[in-house]
Amino acid sequence: MRRPSPFAIFVMSAFGWMLALTALWTQVSAWTSYPVGILSSMALEQGAPMWVREVHLRPGVMDVDTRVAIPVPSAGGRKAEFTIDVSPARYAYGLPIFLALLLAARGPRRLARAAIGYLVLLPAQAFSLTLYTLMQLVLTAQLDVKLLRIDPWQLEALVYGYQVGSLVVPTLIPVLVWLWLDRQFVAKVVVPAWRPSASATPSP
Repeated sequence: MRRPSPFAIFVMSAFGWMLALTALWTQVSAWTSYPVGILSSMALEQGAPMWVREVHLRPGVMDVDTRVAIPVPSAGGRKAEFTIDVSPARYAYGLPIFLALLLAARGPRRLARAAIGYLVLLPAQAFSLTLYTLMQLVLTAQLDVKLLRIDPWQLEALVYGYQVGSLVVPTLIPVLVWLWLDRQFVAKVVVPAWRPSASATPSP
């Protein structure tokens, strides 16, 4: 029976680790993503003070008190400020992806590299969470640029940033961080599997 290639073993191992670590992550994500909430709350309070009054953070939940007042139909048209509740772990699922790749590669000093990768991922996860929170604020204000006191191009930039932060960053950055930390393994196992050496190709 033909033995699977090192790359095939890596792929199967990574898939198995990803399932196991994702199940574990769902149980501890409130704590592992707490630093993400800290970074995001700082970005919201310092970067959008015209919208954000105060951020309250506890494990698993981030409450954002806004300065944006919207009309309340049941209150005779009077306006009221609103609060947004978000989970800091919403876009932090890249952590089990990164750890699965790291463990499947079975390289040396995995604990140290896992710690480095965790710290490197935090700003990217905070970026996604911050843009998601701002987008929820904008949607609650019904995309009203006058109510939000911004220009249309600023709204378009926010929407674009939200799309990048929600669709690209959560899955791409963990892979890029692993490629950087495990580049020797990538060069030895992954690259040859995707680009066979010229010596393996019969000469004409």
